[in-house]
Amino acid sequence: MQHFYFDHNAASPVAPEVLRDLTDAMAEVFGNASSIHHFGQAAKRRLEAARRRVAARLGCSDREIVFTSGGTESDNLAIFGVARGGGHIVTTSIEHPAVLNACAQLEREGVEVTWLPVSFDGRVDAEDVRRALRPNTALISAMHVNNETGVLQPVAEIAQVARAAGIPFHSDGVQAGGRIPVNVRDLGIDLYSISGHKFGAPKGVGVLYVRKGVDLAPLLHGGRHERSRRAGTENVVGAGALARAMELTFEWETLAALRDRLEAGILERVPGTTVNGNRAYRAPNTSNIRFEAIEGEAMVIALDLRGYAVSSGSACSSGAVEPSHVLLAMGLSPDEARSSVRFSLGPGNTAEQVDGLVEAVADSAAHLRRISPVALSSAGVI
Repeated sequence: MQHFYFDHNAASPVAPEVLRDLTDAMAEVFGNASSIHHFGQAAKRRLEAARRRVAARLGCSDREIVFTSGGTESDNLAIFGVARGGGHIVTTSIEHPAVLNACAQLEREGVEVTWLPVSFDGRVDAEDVRRALRPNTALISAMHVNNETGVLQPVAEIAQVARAAGIPFHSDGVQAGGRIPVNVRDLGIDLYSISGHKFGAPKGVGVLYVRKGVDLAPLLHGGRHERSRRAGTENVVGAGALARAMELTFEWETLAALRDRLEAGILERVPGTTVNGNRAYRAPNTSNIRFEAIEGEAMVIALDLRGYAVSSGSACSSGAVEPSHVLLAMGLSPDEARSSVRFSLGPGNTAEQVDGLVEAVADSAAHLRRISPVALSSAGVI
């Protein structure tokens, strides 16, 4: 049986061009970028070239780029590096666990945290951010694209609020960076997190953009790597791979037509289905669909058996018995949240695959509803 991948928000396959560059770099560039000999300096040149290339894609200076191990470290470095010891943080109730749990840890350390609500369509209101500010607010953190629904947050508007108040603004851009155009200067963001494995680079490398002038305390203590902002021997080949992935010509926006084809097919073929979240302000590759009287996990398993990989939510929350905190924050009931499935497309997905997935979803839904305790109870069988 062939298997088709519709879970790119969890991890995207390494792009063939990136894999070729990665293989060559691993064979050719093995020196420590901090060493002063020939091999070390070759690694240093490769690292700094990658930094310039990433900066060019983000519209910033190369001195504002910090290479990390991925999105979680970038989020933690931004939050702890700016707000540890501060009085107050403003964030949203739909953030990735890397932000939620970092803020929760600071809350345990005595920092006050305001968790902003979102509307039923999954967007935070920039005016709510403004109203939540206090004289001792040290940081605002709001994601760019939600990892479960794909809904875009009004980060430019929030940045204006933050700038007017003189408060640093961090955005988790893990589901945006490398996928949709991002210019951190135009957006007005002070700190921005990216993870390479979401757009064709390997796992284990990420970026934190830190605007010049932002005071950032290091999270790791050791050598003076990354201009004393991130200790540890740099992942030179990973940095190069991330830079290469950001330069790929694949237009993620082209996936919007496939995403819409998928949604239209499912909504037409499967009764009792609803798209969760704002359908106008979304990343082009993501759809979160609710299936009445069907457990999302059961649908994920059924589709996997038919050769289609999808998700019931955040990969970082898989295995959790609790319903999605994102969908609950949007006003869904626990049962509705548990009956939702995330479809996330990427390079390699085709119209033929989408049509096959629609067929598999329709067949799976019909089967699951026949055996569902919820459906049987509603029919008076049990």
